[in-house]
Amino acid sequence: MDKINQILAHPVWKESYEKIQELEKERIFCGHDLEHFLDVARIAYIETLERNLNISREKIYSAALLHDIGRHLEYTQGIPHNEASCVLAEGILKDCGFEAEDRKEILEAIRAHRSKETGQQDSLSGVLYRADKKSRKCLVCRAQEQCNWSQKKKNLTITI
Repeated sequence: MDKINQILAHPVWKESYEKIQELEKERIFCGHDLEHFLDVARIAYIETLERNLNISREKIYSAALLHDIGRHLEYTQGIPHNEASCVLAEGILKDCGFEAEDRKEILEAIRAHRSKETGQQDSLSGVLYRADKKSRKCLVCRAQEQCNWSQKKKNLTITI
């Protein structure tokens, strides 16, 4: 997991993470913090193991740690966060020694993590999409009433 720790130590990741935390300090809805990133990674990894999808833990954790890292650019510049995250992630992945093929797969998963069609795939993209949605703790969220997610979309029960 050396590359994963390199991502966490990367100056662009750290700076982006700090900006997100500052911009979301008054946010009442789901946040984009390390807990969220790790929840997504762990849920995705569990699904991968249970379904024998043969996706490496390194790719899963990398995609999860980077999928929302451009969130601050969405807030400040209006760039969709999946696209902004790809721009930031590309350099981080390269600096951390990821091979071109792995970078491509991780970046595609980040880019597609908001697309409903992605949720049907048995790929890194599909696993990331599903884990991102399952990670939300709607059942105990204090902002549940103000949330614009439909009741059908909210995680009001635990699913396996």
